[in-house]
Amino acid sequence: MARVVIIGAGIVGCALADELTARGWTDVTVVEQGPLFEAGGSSSHAPGLVFQTNASKTMTEFAAYTVEKYTGLGTFDRVGGLEVATTQERLEDLRRKHGWAESWGVEGRLLDPAQCHELWPLLDVGKVLGGFHVPGDGLARAVPSGAAQARRAVERGARLLERHRVTGIAQRGGRVTAVETDQGVVPADVVVCAAGFWGPSIGAMAGVTVPLLPLAHQYAKSGALAVPPGLPILRHQDKDLYVRGHGDRVGIGSYAHRPMPVKQHEIDDRGTVMPSVQAFTPEDFEPSWKDAAELLPALRESTYLDGINGIFSFTPDGFPLIGQSSKLEGFWLAEAVWVTHSAGVARAVAELLADGHSSVDLHECELERFEPVQLAPAFIEERGRQNFVEVYDIIHPLQPMESPRPMRTSPFHVRQRELGAYFLEGAGWERPQWFEANKPLLEELALRRRADADLPDEVRGAFVEAALGVAQRAEWASRYWSPIAAAEAYATRERVALYDMTPLKRIEVSGPGSADMLQWLTTNNVDKKPGSVTYTLMLDARGGIRSDLTVARLEEDRFQVGANGNLDLAWLRGHAPKGVEVRDITPGTCCVGVWGPMARELVQPLTDMDLSHEGFRYFTCKSGYVGQVPVLAMRVSYVGELGWELYTSADLGLKLWDTLFGEGVTAGGRAAFNSLRLEKGYRLWGVDMTHEHRPYEAGLGFAVRKDKDFLGRDALDGELTRRLVPLLTTEVVMGKEPVKHEGRTAGYVTSAAFGHTIGRPIAYAWLPVELTSPGTPVDIVYFGRRVPAVVAEEPLFDPKMEKIRR
Repeated sequence: MARVVIIGAGIVGCALADELTARGWTDVTVVEQGPLFEAGGSSSHAPGLVFQTNASKTMTEFAAYTVEKYTGLGTFDRVGGLEVATTQERLEDLRRKHGWAESWGVEGRLLDPAQCHELWPLLDVGKVLGGFHVPGDGLARAVPSGAAQARRAVERGARLLERHRVTGIAQRGGRVTAVETDQGVVPADVVVCAAGFWGPSIGAMAGVTVPLLPLAHQYAKSGALAVPPGLPILRHQDKDLYVRGHGDRVGIGSYAHRPMPVKQHEIDDRGTVMPSVQAFTPEDFEPSWKDAAELLPALRESTYLDGINGIFSFTPDGFPLIGQSSKLEGFWLAEAVWVTHSAGVARAVAELLADGHSSVDLHECELERFEPVQLAPAFIEERGRQNFVEVYDIIHPLQPMESPRPMRTSPFHVRQRELGAYFLEGAGWERPQWFEANKPLLEELALRRRADADLPDEVRGAFVEAALGVAQRAEWASRYWSPIAAAEAYATRERVALYDMTPLKRIEVSGPGSADMLQWLTTNNVDKKPGSVTYTLMLDARGGIRSDLTVARLEEDRFQVGANGNLDLAWLRGHAPKGVEVRDITPGTCCVGVWGPMARELVQPLTDMDLSHEGFRYFTCKSGYVGQVPVLAMRVSYVGELGWELYTSADLGLKLWDTLFGEGVTAGGRAAFNSLRLEKGYRLWGVDMTHEHRPYEAGLGFAVRKDKDFLGRDALDGELTRRLVPLLTTEVVMGKEPVKHEGRTAGYVTSAAFGHTIGRPIAYAWLPVELTSPGTPVDIVYFGRRVPAVVAEEPLFDPKMEKIRR
C-alpha cells in the first residue's frame, strides 16, 4: 500500500487523513510545523461560517458534505444561514441564488423583511428588502473538527508529527520519494500538500507552481450586547460583510477593505499570536464597522474589539486546487480550501487516490486547469487581489476579467477591432461576442421580418423584437449581449460567416503508438485512414465524460486533437506511453470557421482543393492553399451549416482572414455561435455535460463504439435514469435554474439562449428519464418567476443534416 504523507494538520489535512484511513489506507503520516491542533494556519482562526449555496454545483456539494460530516462529529452548529438584501439588485440575486439551491438540492426559502427580522432581531428592518434563509447552514468549529477527524485517523493507524517543519521534497526519476523535515526524513510514495497559504512554498520545493495568493481578511468582535441565542450566520453582501454570534457579542468579518497580500517570506515575521493572524489595522475596519452599525443599530452603542487581519488563500479563479501535479508524479494538492468546503474536498482527494476518480465533478478545481500564462506570479497576484474584492460581488456569468487584458489575441484581432468587436475573455483569450459593424444587418433583418409579418402596424414591432430575441432579456441578464447576435446568426444561416476558433485548444499527438493510445483513451474509432476526422469522447474509469474531442488523423502516426482546454492536455500527456509526443500547438496556430450555405461559393475560387461534396466529404480533412496561405481544412461544423475549419500558422492568420473577408461575408461572434449550436443540439463540455455524466444519458451514444476496448467502457452498462434534453421556453434564461414538474424540482438547466433562426428561446436541461418525452410540460424558476417550457424533439434545426452534408 502507498505511503502517504500529508503536509499540514489544518482542517483539510486532518479531514484527508480521516477519509484515507476510512478507505483502508493506513500508512498515512500528517506532518505539521506547528502544535496540534491549533497549528497556526487559517483553520486556527477561521470563523467557521458554512453557507452551502454556490453557483458551482461542485462547491455546493463540497459544502453539503462538510455540513453532513461535521454534524455527525458533533462539531457543527446548525444555526442556519441568512443573507439579506438592502438593494434591489441584491434582492434579485438572492432570488437567483434560491434557484441554485433548488437546482443543487439545498433546502432554502426567500423571506420578506419581517421574516428576516424575526430570525435576526438586531436587524434594522427598514433597511432590509428581503432575505434568503438556508436552515442547514451554520458554524463549523474548525479546530475541534480537525482534531476529531485526526483522532479517528490515528485510531486506524495514521500518525501525526507535530513541530516538523518541511524543508524539502525528495524526488527521483520524476516522482516523489520522501518529505524532508527539520526532524528527519519521512519516506513517501504520495505527498499531499494541504499546507494552506504556505502551499506556494511547499510547491516550490517540489518544482510545482501553486497558484494561490495569501491575503489578510479583517474580523473583529463587538462589545457585550443583548444577543439572542442561536442567531443564524448572517451575510450583508451589499457592504461586503458577514456576522455571527459569539455568546453576548457578535463577530464581524469584512471584505470591504483594500486587498492585503502577504508574501510567503513575510508570513512568520508579520504574525502575532500565530502566523495566520497579522496585526489589526483599525483604519481599514472603521468604514465596515459603520456599515455594520447601519444594519445592526445595537452596534452604535458598542465598539469593536479583538480585531485581527487573518490570512486566507485566494486563487486566480476563486476555486480550490485539487489533484496530482503533471510536473512531479506522486505530488498532490488539496489547497486553497476554506472550512466551508474542507470535508468535501478531502473526500474528493481521497477518492482520487483510492479509486482513481471522484464522486463529484472536479473540472473547475483541478490543478492543471490553468494555462501557462495564468501561472505567472504577476497574474496570480493580480487575479488573487481581484477575487478578494469580488468575493461578495454580484457576478454575471459572462462577466470577463478586466485586467490583465489583453493577454492572448488571435492573428485576426486587429481586424476584429476594426469591425467593432465587443470582447469577452476565456483562458486568457480575447473572444469577440458580437461586432458593432453588423448593426446595419440587424436593421435590415428587422425590416425584412416586419415586412414578412402580416400583422397590424401597432403589433409588428413587438413581433419583430420577439422574433429576433431582442426583448427577451431583463437589463442585468442582458449584459454582455447584443441583439446584433441575431443578425450574425441569420447571416450564418443564409449566407456565410467567419468565426474565430483560435481559442480552441489544439493538441498534436504523434509518434509510434499514437493511434493505439488514442484508441484506448477515446470512445469512438479514431484508427481510420489519414484524412479522417472523428468526433469522440474521453471518459474516466467510471464512464464519466472527461471531455469531447475532434480527432483528425493527418498521417499514420500524427493526429491533431481539438480539445476543451489544459485539462485535456494534461490527461493525454499523463497517459502517453514512451515514444508518443503530446504537444500543445495552440500558441503557434490559428483557426477560422467558414460556415454558411455560401461557404463553398466563397472558398472554392480561392483554393486548389476540390471542395465539392464528393471531393471533400463531411468529417474529413485535407491540406492545401487558400490564396497564398497553406491551410489544414477540416469539413466540420459546430453551427449546423456547410463549411470548414481552416487552420494555419499564427504568422499567416491575418493574411488568411483578409483573403476570405469581403463583400457578403459576415464576422460572427460567440453570442450568435452559442445560439446556433443550441439550435443544432451541440453539447458544450463543462456546461452541458461533465465528469458526472455518461455518454448515453448526455445524448452522445453515437460517439461510442462498444466493439472496441477503451477506458471507461465497462462502466457504461446500466439503465438510464436521466437525460439531457432541449426545452422550448417562453423566456430566455441564463443557466443553472431549477426545472420543476408539477411543483417538484426535477432537474436543472445547463445552457440557454434565444434560437434566433427558429424564433424560440432554448434551454437544455437534465431531467429524469420519465420526463424527457417530447411535449412534456415543465416550469423553469427564473429569478423566482415561473417560466413555462416544454420538452422538445432534437435537433431543433435541420434534423436530417441536409444543410451540412451538401
